[in-house]
Amino acid sequence: MKILLIGATGMIGSRVAAEALSRGHEVTAATRSGLADALSARPALTVLALDASVSGKVAQAAAGHDVVISAVSPPRDGSDPAAPLLATYTSLVTGLRDAGVRRLVVVGGAGSLRTASGRDRVDTPDFPEMYKAESLAQREVLRLFRDQVTDLDWTYVSPADEIAPGERTGTFRIGGDDLLTAEDGTSFISAEDYAVALVDEAEKSTAIRRRITVAY
Repeated sequence: MKILLIGATGMIGSRVAAEALSRGHEVTAATRSGLADALSARPALTVLALDASVSGKVAQAAAGHDVVISAVSPPRDGSDPAAPLLATYTSLVTGLRDAGVRRLVVVGGAGSLRTASGRDRVDTPDFPEMYKAESLAQREVLRLFRDQVTDLDWTYVSPADEIAPGERTGTFRIGGDDLLTAEDGTSFISAEDYAVALVDEAEKSTAIRRRITVAY
């Protein structure tokens, strides 16, 4: 499978690249700079520069690929990230349409997951303030896909409430719109196992035009 991975050098993107390459897929790793120092050079890895907010560039980069995985991060400069993140995803969707690539897997956020109280996690009183703007922006991206993108085979993959570097165990649970928690109330997934679940979905396409979540 030929994969275009946008945002390939972040905590999640670099692990998705490593997981996909370990399974024998061809990966085009796209970053704004065209540099991918976080990735080890391999024959099946191509690195290119890409501004995902320019639909024409996305179309050019995506052409000939079987699936696009987006690990695009919102701006983290203190400004409201919602508008620029939505604009980037709007351009990305347009680019995929123009390229004729239907399959898209999105690295999403956990803030829009429904809690036991019935509220989204981002709307609960103990949600960390430092992550709130980004989580609200990610929720708007999910709404964009649900409301406006009916012609692409997209999947939005939310992590657990907490995600961090850790072990690749290959053992986890997959859910839908509800926050998955352990018996002690915690909600966690390693970035390595999140990458496993995400590449699984890219391969199997079991959750077309819906959101899934992954946690222990």
